[in-house]
Amino acid sequence: MRIGELAARTGVSERSLRYYEKQGLLASERSPGGHRHYLEAAVDRVVLIQELYAAGLHSKKIGQLLPCMRDADGAPSEIATPRLVQELTTERDRIDTLIADLVRSRGVLDDVINTATGVLAERVAR
Repeated sequence: MRIGELAARTGVSERSLRYYEKQGLLASERSPGGHRHYLEAAVDRVVLIQELYAAGLHSKKIGQLLPCMRDADGAPSEIATPRLVQELTTERDRIDTLIADLVRSRGVLDDVINTATGVLAERVAR
């Protein structure tokens, strides 16, 4: 598939797809005219890249991680290292801290909303 189709199917801009390719996160073949052509598996790859970005990982870390994902046969990759596992554990812990902070912030907002709702209800009752 060409870059425009991949962009449409994944919701990722063509510019981002070119960036992923430049960073070594995504591969394409070139036609004699220089057009990029992607395999069907590129759709899943782009979705995975987006999920890793959403998790807060940067492109260099994603580039280190992608080869360590499951092999084509579904078995764990043999190139995963203890250091990479530790780095990813650290990233997960960072995300857990962010989630906890967001939950606390939401609780504060809930309290403010509940208080404001009560004040408004009193005004309406008068």
